[in-house]
Amino acid sequence: MRKPLGTIVGGSLAEGFTMRIHHEADIEEIKTGKFVSISGKRYTFFSLITDLSLAVSHSDILLFPPTEKEKLLNTILRKKDIYALAILRPMLMVDDACKPMPVKTIPFHFADVYEASSKDVALIFGDESEPTKNYFVIGRPLDMNTPICINLERLTERSNGIFGKTGTGKTFLTRLVLAGLIKHEKAVNIIFDMHSEYGLQARKEGKEQSFVKGLKTLFPDRVAIFSIDPSSTRRRGGSPDVEVVIPYHALQVEDIVSLQDELNLHPTALEAAYLIAAKYKQLWLSALLNHGDDIKDFAQSLGAHPESIAALYRKLKRIERFPFFVDCDKQAAYRGNDVIAQMLEYIDKGISIVIEFGNFTASFCYLLLANIITRRIHSEYVRKTEKFLGSQRKEDEPKKLMITIEEAHKFLNSQAARQTIFGIIAREMRKYYVSLLVVDQRPSGIDSEVLSQIGTKVIAQLNDEKDIQAVLTGVSNASSIRAILASLESKKQALFLGHALPMPIVVQTREYNEDFYRAMQVNITTKQIDTLIEEIF
Repeated sequence: MRKPLGTIVGGSLAEGFTMRIHHEADIEEIKTGKFVSISGKRYTFFSLITDLSLAVSHSDILLFPPTEKEKLLNTILRKKDIYALAILRPMLMVDDACKPMPVKTIPFHFADVYEASSKDVALIFGDESEPTKNYFVIGRPLDMNTPICINLERLTERSNGIFGKTGTGKTFLTRLVLAGLIKHEKAVNIIFDMHSEYGLQARKEGKEQSFVKGLKTLFPDRVAIFSIDPSSTRRRGGSPDVEVVIPYHALQVEDIVSLQDELNLHPTALEAAYLIAAKYKQLWLSALLNHGDDIKDFAQSLGAHPESIAALYRKLKRIERFPFFVDCDKQAAYRGNDVIAQMLEYIDKGISIVIEFGNFTASFCYLLLANIITRRIHSEYVRKTEKFLGSQRKEDEPKKLMITIEEAHKFLNSQAARQTIFGIIAREMRKYYVSLLVVDQRPSGIDSEVLSQIGTKVIAQLNDEKDIQAVLTGVSNASSIRAILASLESKKQALFLGHALPMPIVVQTREYNEDFYRAMQVNITTKQIDTLIEEIF
């Protein structure tokens, strides 16, 4: 029989319930973020501990505190006069029919409070063994050895975010979530892999110089590597499925809007870019770079200020140094080599894509390529969605696509979010089957409107007050959750909350090790075997 942690002695729906902790309970084992259940007469209230405090029945007791040797006095006082209190934030209540619902009432005085059981966790958060394959284990609650699941189907319904300061394991959390989506085939993914950590392997943080498997290694048939730096991919023991080459004409003026701060571009330089594009259309960049010797004449032909054209030329001239940007007019070998069309073919087959940047990790490259590729793919998804809405045939329905970007504040700051493709996707709420997974250590740099549209948030430790305030934008009971965030450990702990979970929960995250690799092994069905045989013969 379970022993209660304590009893309810007060509180309210708005402020949370107050629990008096049982005198026999080990106070030091009760932590903020712990998942508990309150046993009412008609409902069970599932709650999180958000605060802990010490109390006495009379202040005079504190004037003459007992020593450790006065064991009898200590025992007597603990039974009645000195005690601990916990504030419980109710998140859900469940009736006798095991139907979860929002909390709209309160338990009676002296209702017993228990540690949540494995059965409680499975009831609220689901079970990975369910045939729907909607659930994926992300870890376990604090001080419990039972799995916590995230609802992958609901995760793909909105854009999502993973936040935490540097060194808290954001990449491991991201890889964990992406592995679940790929294993259960809930969404196709494009990962802009700035530091080559998602594809083949990544170094494991800690004293041991060990490595963990990347998504391509875990799912060789469901993940493809598109490499910006093929030689780097090969040096790390892999072979890219596709070597990325981007023609100049793929770059539009809108793609450099998010680079305005990065390049220190004056607004007049952007206006000059639009003037060039109005005259030369898709060939505007080639026209600019080919007129470096006669800037004044070129500017005069456009009716633009020579200094604005010169500044734009100087800033974009660096593109010529990158081997993956090519002028197809000068290099005929690359004509017709449409790498983004190849990406769309992989996506149609349900194959996720890791875009590795190798040694080209400058923000300029990352921002520019992510904008070019995402804008084109989003445009194709708009076309596909409109076709599906017109035909209403199941075979025309686009596959759900989730795009993962790191350093998200550079794409989604207040200025860029209003003008770039990433801001558009974040506000569309997956209207065209495309959503974002944003990964960032500075959520305060992301536009507040975009943050409010984030469906599910995974929050590791944050120290900056502005970042904490930003990440809780749009979250109900933010003040109580703030206390939970403050208690997170620096690694392997995160607060999961939002659309894909029925209630916020602090999770000891799942280990990314050999057991995880075995769990990710994909079982081939008879239907898939028949399909493979048909393709071969």
